[in-house]
Amino acid sequence: MCGECVTDCPARIISLAEDGYPAIAPEKEGSCYRCQHCLAICPKGSVSILGVHASDCRPLKGAFPDPDALETLISGRRSVRRFKPANLDPVLFQRLLDVAWQAPTGVNSRQVRFTVLDSHDKVVALRDEVMAGLKRLINNKALPEREGYFANFVAIWEKHRVDILFRDAPHLLIASAPQHVASPMQDCMIALTCFELFAQANGVGTLWNGLVKRALNEILPETRQRLGIPDDHLFGYAMVFGKPAVHYARTVQHGPALIYRALDAE
Repeated sequence: MCGECVTDCPARIISLAEDGYPAIAPEKEGSCYRCQHCLAICPKGSVSILGVHASDCRPLKGAFPDPDALETLISGRRSVRRFKPANLDPVLFQRLLDVAWQAPTGVNSRQVRFTVLDSHDKVVALRDEVMAGLKRLINNKALPEREGYFANFVAIWEKHRVDILFRDAPHLLIASAPQHVASPMQDCMIALTCFELFAQANGVGTLWNGLVKRALNEILPETRQRLGIPDDHLFGYAMVFGKPAVHYARTVQHGPALIYRALDAE
């Protein structure tokens, strides 16, 4: 045995037994991070843990995307505000969520929760509730002054049936996480970033939707409860997505990165 799993274990709880095979002593099992590094690093695929075997996993050699293609994906992804109304194929919908849930989390807590609306009809129903709730606040002069611009969105909706909030997208995704974990906000944002990149690689448009987050989480918190987001969860962010009704031809140029090289010798 090469002992790579012993060396790489973040918790330092794996040791080589007398027979030369790696093992975790029963009294140390509670300290396992459940990261599966030992499974991933074994060159022979001899390690299994948590009921997962090497045969259940994809090999990495030669399977990573071409760096230039990945750069184009990162540089070329765009916020989409024009969607086709058709729902995504359920298999693709589930795959997007499954892949995004592989995103890293602080201390490997793995407690990001995806609240989803999986059909255009559900998004329409939520939009109608939100618009009605905002209209009620406006009529009662109870809309917070700092959120006064939402009155414009309601007026545009009532007059022109233009949906500034949900953008007529067929799907909504909200990432939340328990506030007691090490990094709830960061975990949510990383998961949504992974979701967005994989979605756009599959031809699915996405929009980071701060307006919906404010409407559901701050202005109309009863809507958050109706969606079943636990009270002890931090609302990370909201994203609408679906098949885009617009297609972009090229990347854009945002200028040079803002870089400060710390601790350089003077």
